[in-house]
Amino acid sequence: MIEIPSQLEGKTFPLFQLEQLLKPLGYTIGGNWDYDHGSFDYKIADEAGYQFLRVPFEAIDGQLDSHGTTVKLGRPFLLSHKYQSGVDDHAYAGNFGAAFNQFSEPQDPDAAVSEKYINVGKALVKDLENRLID
Repeated sequence: MIEIPSQLEGKTFPLFQLEQLLKPLGYTIGGNWDYDHGSFDYKIADEAGYQFLRVPFEAIDGQLDSHGTTVKLGRPFLLSHKYQSGVDDHAYAGNFGAAFNQFSEPQDPDAAVSEKYINVGKALVKDLENRLID
């Protein structure tokens, strides 16, 4: 994980407005959200796993599944997840389990981030600052 200090940290926005601005740029709300926090993720590459920029946020007014929620942005960071090749040794092989356990476990969920992706991440953060900060 590589943190990218940003002027976005601590800024507040209506969640709906952020979604409207960021989704057309390729950001998605990460699957790790909860009622009080979540993140916008931008997939940079899928080289031997995947590399992405994550912009975390926390609800400061309302819950994430409620209309009119306001969120505060945290410090953006880069993540690289490296997956092992082949079949997962720990996957259940039964018919029912095969439908759900068909993907390999991460070999390294916090793999090193290549310098080229660090530069891309910094540029993405700068672009977000330009778009979101008046």
